[in-house]
Amino acid sequence: METFEFEGKTTEEAVENACRELSVPRDDMSIEVIEPGSPGIFGLVGGRKAKVRISIAREEPSRDDEALDIARRTLEDMLSLIPIEDAVVKSEIEDGIVNLYIDGDKSGLLIGRKGRTLDALQFIVNKIVSKALDRKFQVIIDSEDYRRRRKDYLEKMAVDMGEKARKSGKPVTTGLLNPHDRRIVHMALKNQRQLTTTSRGEGMLKKVVIIPGR
Repeated sequence: METFEFEGKTTEEAVENACRELSVPRDDMSIEVIEPGSPGIFGLVGGRKAKVRISIAREEPSRDDEALDIARRTLEDMLSLIPIEDAVVKSEIEDGIVNLYIDGDKSGLLIGRKGRTLDALQFIVNKIVSKALDRKFQVIIDSEDYRRRRKDYLEKMAVDMGEKARKSGKPVTTGLLNPHDRRIVHMALKNQRQLTTTSRGEGMLKKVVIIPGR
């Protein structure tokens, strides 16, 4: 069971933030209201944000082989349109997650700046697989071990920023991050003493605020 905390102006908004951030339907999560929130006086003074604790049980994998096959063939078809010589797609499924690895992209063309090209390929393949099977499957695409290197960097950054927040007693904010990267930061600090995290911003790219406890 994985547990996360989210905030919003209202309890409903906090839950909606959780659904969007975790890419999990409301019916698949257990919701505990920590703070119902308050608009304050005339909505101006003394207001408090609502906070909820979300628990998610890992689903048992199903139709894994079909998802793996569709994801691999979709990515191979997309790569055939890009001038990458000798690119080979390796695939496996673990804990219900489809993992695709592109071997042969020595130029980094398929990774792009800060992994944006890789993220775009991953987004498209995710949509196609989920639509084909009429249920959400998580597909992760990697090339030249970029995801692991990025994860290591973000985890170290999160720990360093958490320590800074703890020592200064003031919140510390990351730069804009996509949902996958924000999740890494949240998870890296999940069990850190006297630290909580929350995402702030609009759209796909948001910042993670690291908040020290009192």
